[in-house]
Amino acid sequence: MESQGQTALYNEQFEKLYAQYADDVLRMAYFYLADKHKAEDVCQDVFVKLYTHGDEIEPGREKAWLLRVTVNTCRDLWRGAWLRRVVLGAPALDVMPSQEDTVEQREEKEELMRAIHKLPPSFRETILLHYYQGLGIAEIAKMLNLPEGTISSRLSRARKKLQILLKEETTGE
Repeated sequence: MESQGQTALYNEQFEKLYAQYADDVLRMAYFYLADKHKAEDVCQDVFVKLYTHGDEIEPGREKAWLLRVTVNTCRDLWRGAWLRRVVLGAPALDVMPSQEDTVEQREEKEELMRAIHKLPPSFRETILLHYYQGLGIAEIAKMLNLPEGTISSRLSRARKKLQILLKEETTGE
């Protein structure tokens, strides 16, 4: 009987974590892959992993665990040769539209996302984790198992590269 009680408690915790972080996981996967359907698949995979391995997560580290699993799952998809051929050859990438956005804001977001997707994967994931998920350098370093200096350096180089890409985008160079 106690295992049923534990299962109910675990289901309740799972549902709470899903409600709290599903949007973050979906957004991260979408920004990483630029494909809504693949992002939804990744989101589902991540929460299946949470359900099956959730007891391994350190309390208070749930979001970091979920985002790390999201990044790793997206990386695995990117490693597939078919996906590299199809996605890297794809034209402009969409941005998740917001009803509150003006046409100008949508165009700026699309421009920014096109530039972000031109970055090397290591720069792209650092930018996405820092700016779109609000994680600090120390959190990203721990999540990706890298020194903080490496993350700081990637962030700095990614910003410079983004600046160049956005300038090229607006001037048409």
